[in-house]
Amino acid sequence: MSAARASLEDPETLRQFVQRLSEGVYITSREGRILAGNPALYEILGLAGSDSLESIEVAALWRDPRERERQARILAERGALREFEVEIRRPDGTLRTVLDTCYQVADSEGGEVRYHGILVDITERKRLERQLFESSRRDALTGSLNRRFLAELAGRFEGTPTPWGAVLVDIDGFKAYNDRFGHAVGDEMLRRVARFLGGEVRGEDHVVRLGGDEFLVVMVGRDAERTEEVARRIERGGRLGVALSVGWAVREAREPLERTISRADRALLAGRAARRGRPPVPPTA
Repeated sequence: MSAARASLEDPETLRQFVQRLSEGVYITSREGRILAGNPALYEILGLAGSDSLESIEVAALWRDPRERERQARILAERGALREFEVEIRRPDGTLRTVLDTCYQVADSEGGEVRYHGILVDITERKRLERQLFESSRRDALTGSLNRRFLAELAGRFEGTPTPWGAVLVDIDGFKAYNDRFGHAVGDEMLRRVARFLGGEVRGEDHVVRLGGDEFLVVMVGRDAERTEEVARRIERGGRLGVALSVGWAVREAREPLERTISRADRALLAGRAARRGRPPVPPTA
């Protein structure tokens, strides 16, 4: 390799370097036209090649136009931005998440402004992050939400007047059920109860496993009538093969979620006495 080819000042070295990068390199005009790009840019944007660049307006790629406006303000104020995360919509409709790093360049003669930048596609990384985040809020056995999610939900509405209903559910005599039929059967029953609860509520309601055989349904926006309706329906239990104890409460004023749950728990305990001592029944199909 010649001395020139070993230097980043050599045009051919720079050309090959840019062409082989897995990151998308681009030059755009101030008006938002893409003037040049490397093969990785075409792949990120879902384009067939350089001929397709002329048909693309930068502004049209942004899924949220407000983010494009925010980026433009940063560039106008600072002349550059670094790792600006943005979601773009490709011409075929698919979404990609990218990190955009660019800076403003003014032509030395005419003063015309260009933007030189690089896009890093982090779509797969964001997907894995979402999966990890979602799994951290889920109970491994039943797939129900867990106490971590419950804490997030409580914090989200703390101090607001948002109404909610809380239905507390547990399985009568679950320890005896486990002892009689075994833990594998007991685990399957917990999964069945979780599926049953999910089928009895709206998609926007939340089924949480608090631990052991105790579940909680949180229904944001539900009033007392609707909460009681769901609680009574759950109490009937369908064909689960076990009896469920149920207690419910609705939010009073701006009380914390834990206080609503505590009142639902007291209601559950008060209503359980009549069912105490019922022997376990075998699992049904």
